[in-house]
Amino acid sequence: MDVGVGDLRIRKREWSVQMEKLLFVYNPRSGKGLIRNNLSSIIETFSEGGYDVTVYPTKKELDACETVERRAGEFDLIVCGGGDGTLDEVVAGLMHGGHRKTVGYIPAGSTNDFAGSLGIPKQMDQAAKLVVEGEPFACDIGRFNEDYFVYVAAFGLLTDVSYQTPQDMKNALGHAAYVLEGMKRMGSWKSCQLTIESEEYTEENGEFVFGMVTNSNSVGGFKGLPGKHVELNDGLFEVTLVHAPKNLIDWQEAITSVLTHDEKSHMVVRFKTKRIVIRSEKPVAWTRDGENGGEHTQVELTNLQEVLEIMTESQTELAVHGAPLG
Repeated sequence: MDVGVGDLRIRKREWSVQMEKLLFVYNPRSGKGLIRNNLSSIIETFSEGGYDVTVYPTKKELDACETVERRAGEFDLIVCGGGDGTLDEVVAGLMHGGHRKTVGYIPAGSTNDFAGSLGIPKQMDQAAKLVVEGEPFACDIGRFNEDYFVYVAAFGLLTDVSYQTPQDMKNALGHAAYVLEGMKRMGSWKSCQLTIESEEYTEENGEFVFGMVTNSNSVGGFKGLPGKHVELNDGLFEVTLVHAPKNLIDWQEAITSVLTHDEKSHMVVRFKTKRIVIRSEKPVAWTRDGENGGEHTQVELTNLQEVLEIMTESQTELAVHGAPLG
């Protein structure tokens, strides 16, 4: 049967209505820039999955945040390609814009801690396939004063290394870049005098050299560092605080306690909480998801339970058991 021009127009209109719209925001410089080599296959996977794809490469800091905040309402699915810092920007853009959109994640950074916690494959083609074939999983994120973080907010020791290490060095050396940059700062580590307030733990004017508030199985590429029995949707942060060592024995105990999750050490404080306030007389430098979080004399961190819906392979496994560490 012959098909008239009018019928073709109708079919074309029906096809365009049925296709969902996908915004793919990616950082072309994340990791070693390998995402550029995978762009064609990633976009083809999205298209074959039934999506009308719009691609946006970020050009500067906060570009992903501003683009998503402004444009997310036009799309059904937002996909982030890059490292954890790029994901942080995408999620912040959604939150600041008041958008409740499902997020897909193509990990392409040097560390990709949060992707590992969610069981998202490291292979970009497999991660792209998961975006269109996986299941949405509602996980927690954190509010950091008036900003947001996806899986970690931290202060002290090496927390400034991630954003002060040149991108070219990160691309060339990966994890080694963080170690080399950190070694240059060993002599300048200083303690912070802080007041900690939460329902589970309080301390006034304590001396600390490091602290992290997390919702992840991995931080800085170290699996299991946040502690045991981590669940990504329980409405609780894992908090780790390290008191200032007074001698080399204290240093050794502190490091060992952090790595072995020793909850009896007097050097390390560990607990879970929904909300924590950290105050100081002098400004303290923070990082959020490995990026510069600014200097603050007061930080209020609140867990926002299950507000981020992200595509994963098995919602049941994550919800009940937490993401696998391997």
